[in-house]
Amino acid sequence: MSSEAPISSTRPYLIRALHEWCADNGLSPYIAVQVDASVQVPMEFVKNGEIVLDVSMDATSGLRLGNEYIEFKARFAGVAREIIIPVTHVIAIYARENGQGMAFPAPAPVAAPLVVQPPTIAPPASAGATGVSGADGGEEPAGPSDPGPDRPAGRPQLKRVK
Repeated sequence: MSSEAPISSTRPYLIRALHEWCADNGLSPYIAVQVDASVQVPMEFVKNGEIVLDVSMDATSGLRLGNEYIEFKARFAGVAREIIIPVTHVIAIYARENGQGMAFPAPAPVAAPLVVQPPTIAPPASAGATGVSGADGGEEPAGPSDPGPDRPAGRPQLKRVK
């Protein structure tokens, strides 16, 4: 008996075929992508763990529709970004103009959920004031701890009640 190599997925071939069909018919191919830590997209545009991307030749640069990854550069709010998407995370490809296309099963969830952290923004310092530092020179963590005498006046204080 001979051992057979596993058959590759049809998903990348169908994505390429539908992308070509859209291009041949003057339509704009869009892909819906399930986002997790393995997907490199602008996280500020992710909604409900998904992002929809225009993958037309006019909207992308250096588009590669590979068997494992879809890679390209695109502009988001005027900023060029490198996009890398595992083919397994493409959950649909369709023509924007008429909605014709194909949906795929979502990938199995990963053990750790995607956590999108908002950017840290330092509060504005009042005139002549500096940040509050701990003994080690680093910022003191915020939270329900003893506010201490070195906190600026007028700042909300938390008090631990036992």
